Amino acid sequence: MRQRPRAFGEDGGDHRGESILSRSTGQAARSARNETTVTLTELEGRLRTALGKPKPGAEAHVLLSPRPRPGWRPGRLPEESRAGAGLMLFYPVDRRVHLVLTVRAKHLPSHRGQVSLPGGAVEPDETVEAAALREAEEELGVEPGQVRVLGLLTPLHIPASGYVLHPVLGVTDTRPDLRPAEGEVERMLEVPFEDLTDPARMRTERRVLRGESCLVPYFDLGGEQVWGATAMVLAELLCLLGERPDPWRELGGERV
Repeated sequence: MRQRPRAFGEDGGDHRGESILSRSTGQAARSARNETTVTLTELEGRLRTALGKPKPGAEAHVLLSPRPRPGWRPGRLPEESRAGAGLMLFYPVDRRVHLVLTVRAKHLPSHRGQVSLPGGAVEPDETVEAAALREAEEELGVEPGQVRVLGLLTPLHIPASGYVLHPVLGVTDTRPDLRPAEGEVERMLEVPFEDLTDPARMRTERRVLRGESCLVPYFDLGGEQVWGATAMVLAELLCLLGERPDPWRELGGERV
């Protein structure tokens, strides 16, 4: 297995004991969940159509970006950055579409316990699509031949690692035989698509990132806080599908 210095989706923040503010974007009493399910066929069709149009890119990334986000400028891709790829894989479970994410192993020396797309560095001899498929196979046992690659989302610079993440969209007709890599993946999250669009799962928290106090938006998914680059690429996915996320709407004076 090829080693990676960081898992994609992480921004090097220190949030141990730093939680000062945590708010839901909707009150539980009035955040009734949308029970209308999307089939895999419907989602694939919507994605293929949307990918043929201009992507929201940085305009979507800023919706789930920490404020401020030290070292990051919307749309900027530094020339010295190394290319990385992450697979955003959708598949059905009990006729409901799910997305798989990984939780980085807790014993690792950096960014332990954080949530990311399965992914890693793009090697000199491969495309970003091939890299995303290879890494998903190494981390989760996903068979590359099972995945239909639909296209790419907008590349995103990750200041903490110096990588530019290229999100790759893919689907499989059945749930893959997922086997998290021992020593690298603590656990995996199989997230129902409806959870991504549920406003009650979008929250904010104050943290210290690279020595600076920031408001950090995140998705509350599977008992984990999904933030940073992972949340930002999910924001573009949702905007692409016409599901604009807004974790800031009840912050009032806290908006920065």
